[in-house]
Amino acid sequence: MNCPHTAAAPADRGAGAVVIDPMVQDLDGETARLRDAGVLARIDLLGVPAWTVTRHAEARQLLLDPRLVKDIDAWGLWQSGVVTRAWPLIGMIDAGRSMFTVDGAEHRRLRTKTSQALTPRRLEAIRPEIEKFTQELLDALDAAQGDDGVVDLKAVFAQPLPMRVVGMLMGVDESQHAMLTRQYKAFFSMLTPQDERLSLLAELDVFYTDLVREKTARPTDDLTSALILAEEGGEPLTEEEVVGNLKAMVAAGHETTIGLVLNAVRALLSHPDQLRKVLAGEAGWDAVIEETLRWDTPTTHLLMRFATEDVTVGDEVIRKGEGLVVSYRAIGRDIEQHGADADAFDITRPTRNRHMTFGHGPHICPGAALSRVEAGIALPALFTRFPGLRLAVPDEEITKLPVMTQNDMTAFPVLLG
Repeated sequence: MNCPHTAAAPADRGAGAVVIDPMVQDLDGETARLRDAGVLARIDLLGVPAWTVTRHAEARQLLLDPRLVKDIDAWGLWQSGVVTRAWPLIGMIDAGRSMFTVDGAEHRRLRTKTSQALTPRRLEAIRPEIEKFTQELLDALDAAQGDDGVVDLKAVFAQPLPMRVVGMLMGVDESQHAMLTRQYKAFFSMLTPQDERLSLLAELDVFYTDLVREKTARPTDDLTSALILAEEGGEPLTEEEVVGNLKAMVAAGHETTIGLVLNAVRALLSHPDQLRKVLAGEAGWDAVIEETLRWDTPTTHLLMRFATEDVTVGDEVIRKGEGLVVSYRAIGRDIEQHGADADAFDITRPTRNRHMTFGHGPHICPGAALSRVEAGIALPALFTRFPGLRLAVPDEEITKLPVMTQNDMTAFPVLLG
């Protein structure tokens, strides 16, 4: 794995750092180590030192702090050349101009146009399509069972559903969905050589640029056309800005929902008492979704904000030019926010809705409502169709993908029952 030399970084800033495992072999253990390291913990990201926040209250404060910005040019290690484009995680930070990489007035301008295209009314309008996709994929699940009755719930159901939905929203032809799924999977994987990852980014830029130019010439009723044509909120978006927004939104829009659906199913199957409650109507599917978002977050570590001046958090200081990661999985298990049993999955938990898994403040995820709608359709439909659904392997045999930012599984083999 090609990681940068970091000798130029101040030696004491990385002392005692929690090393974030790129292979994700022990996510629960890593989460516990981060919480034990304190409110603000030093971490090592493939040889690069950074800070992470692990507590709800402090994360909420920092996500609103204007001294922490998305602009990579504020990062001391980038300015000094210690971190270069050879670093495998650079594409998640330096990903072109979009609402995910700017702040202040420019962020509001870019985000406003996206929000206009993801209104509650639009989400309700596409609900029948999501229900249709769900039923088609449930049929595909039934048909995909092997001779032993085993089927991969991720490959056949949880992965294609959000890609179909986001593809429909963006106006991406269904024939391109498999290609995009492969591209994003390779981009996020820590097993992909960095030169290949940079080539993937370039290929995605070409794909989305061609899409934007096609929609500019022949606009249709989709989010891409809406971003191109939107007039409210200042100057129209440039081609680069539309491409940047699309590239990031497709990544976030389908990866988050894959994790949410799979983590919810896994939690319910490994907690049959909780599953009985929801199937008996003692708790709603919204409770399942919110507790899953809190307990087993689709995003583990969100990269990255940079301090434009010293920021004090308790007894620690994020120095000007240093980077801050938000560790949402550790935050979701904060005992000060959720009680001494924060490590337990409990759909009746009073604080289940009081999480920040989709972020907080100006950069809160614009697709949060869409992800909830998809999961709110997919989960009850799955258990209604297959009430005897169960794991085909022991829970401990389910492995994570080698992805440092998303909480995703390699596969999820089940028996439909």
